[in-house]
Amino acid sequence: MLNDYYTLANNVNIPKIGLGTWMIEDDDVEQVVIDAVKAGYRHIDTAQAYQNEAGVGRGIKACGVPREELFITTKLAAEAKTYEEAKQAIDESLAKIDAGYIDMMIIHSPQPWANFGDDDRYFDGNLQAWKALEEAYKAGKLKAIGLSNFQQQDIENILKHCEVKPVVNQLLAHASNTPFELIEYVQKQEMLVEAYSPVGHGELFKNDTITEMAKKYGVSVPQLAIRYDLQLGLLPLPKSTNPDHMKNNADVEFEISKEDMETLKNLPKIKDYGDASNMPVFQ
Repeated sequence: MLNDYYTLANNVNIPKIGLGTWMIEDDDVEQVVIDAVKAGYRHIDTAQAYQNEAGVGRGIKACGVPREELFITTKLAAEAKTYEEAKQAIDESLAKIDAGYIDMMIIHSPQPWANFGDDDRYFDGNLQAWKALEEAYKAGKLKAIGLSNFQQQDIENILKHCEVKPVVNQLLAHASNTPFELIEYVQKQEMLVEAYSPVGHGELFKNDTITEMAKKYGVSVPQLAIRYDLQLGLLPLPKSTNPDHMKNNADVEFEISKEDMETLKNLPKIKDYGDASNMPVFQ
């Protein structure tokens, strides 16, 4: 599966499974990247907000694989809502990662995190940020540009005014919390949906239906959760610092039956994400 790709709307290939690096310290992430590449991963996802871009860049240099074989995504800080702020932030990411170019850069959120979920959708600020991304894309600094946590109205704002269309929207999407209506809309715009936290920040381990179904297929809970996203046409971004878990997460060459997919699609929605519940995206 790690050798399989989706093709984005701008004809750039992106590996079907990526490694998330949220909450991995900069000092630690270099070795995590090296281990992931050794396990076969070629797609690494970071963000300015993670404060580990430099470490990811060091891992890229030390992993022993040619740069062109890797796909590196980072995210423009949610707070960068002016053209100048966004332009400066893009250049800072390029300098920190220091890999010649960035494969994809996406706006982390349509709203600053402190205002996540508010009525103000920051339409003008997102257009200014998008303009900066478009310029970096046209200059060859970025191979693809996209969005994250954008709702339909936010996407429509970009599509109405953009010169370069976004190719992805990265969302919280997992069994027991799958935004089907938004996913359908995004896919109709010829955008790929990337699914972060495919194991629900660990909460899926507590779901009896999921744990029993995983046993039925002879797989782990993360394998079942990742396979679920893949069968919906999504790109899962599991996070792990454990090389054995990395390998397990990518070993998903099995098929969930149509009946079991329907069961997973209709699970009651998670209401409590434990220690992650204070994070805006899990509220």
